[in-house]
Amino acid sequence: MRAAVSRGVLALAALLAVAPVVFLGSLSLRGVDDVQNGGWLPERVRWDNWPAAFQTVPLAQMLANSWVVAIGATLLTALIAVPTAYVTARAGRSGKRLYSALLAAYCAPPVVAVLPLYFLLKSVGLTNSVVGLVLVNGLANVPVAVWLLDGFVRRVPAEVEEAAWVDGLSVAAGLRRIVLPLIVPGLVAASLVCFFLAYNEFLFAVSFAQSPSAQTLTVGLSLFQGDRTVQFGQQAAASLVAIVPVYVLAVLAQRALVGGLSQGAVK
Repeated sequence: MRAAVSRGVLALAALLAVAPVVFLGSLSLRGVDDVQNGGWLPERVRWDNWPAAFQTVPLAQMLANSWVVAIGATLLTALIAVPTAYVTARAGRSGKRLYSALLAAYCAPPVVAVLPLYFLLKSVGLTNSVVGLVLVNGLANVPVAVWLLDGFVRRVPAEVEEAAWVDGLSVAAGLRRIVLPLIVPGLVAASLVCFFLAYNEFLFAVSFAQSPSAQTLTVGLSLFQGDRTVQFGQQAAASLVAIVPVYVLAVLAQRALVGGLSQGAVK
């Protein structure tokens, strides 16, 4: 009985998770009048929303920009967050202060950083560029990654590192050769979270990128809204273009994460 209830709850949760995507697919096959009528199924299927969406905005370019920004920002975040989390976990009171400062900075509304970041990027010639968005998103997500990685570093016994130091290994080498392999599951989880945060980011993208060559897909989705009308069908089609690859990645990454956790437990 309990197993049946658990399966029912899981099935309901899966249905609730998939329902918005199914409804987006339905919207992408409707005309403007059909969208306003409501309902789950289109009265008349219209495939022209899909090619029209690619003609209204350069979706392919914006999708590529989103992936470049998300991947680049995730790599930058991981590069900074791993040694930072090591410091917060091992540096005692100073590490705790750094940890608190990072979390306090992340709690501030992102909009307060838009103006200073804009002038900073402008001074180095990185406004309206993908590289600028990579830098901004990569640095903005460091507190999240440190928060996730700090606990994994603390689980690594300090005695293992101390033994390596006695054998002549430096602190940096100990981090790279001892700590890092043991926190791979945490690094995978943190990287996934930061990837999704960078991929879905809108405020920095719309503030620092004005041309389609640098804009991401989150900005492109807002361009389907005009002064008087909203192209809901085209917007839904573009949303599916943005969502489906990430859904596939989430499924594949979930398997990789479970495998990594199991492998780490065996070690």
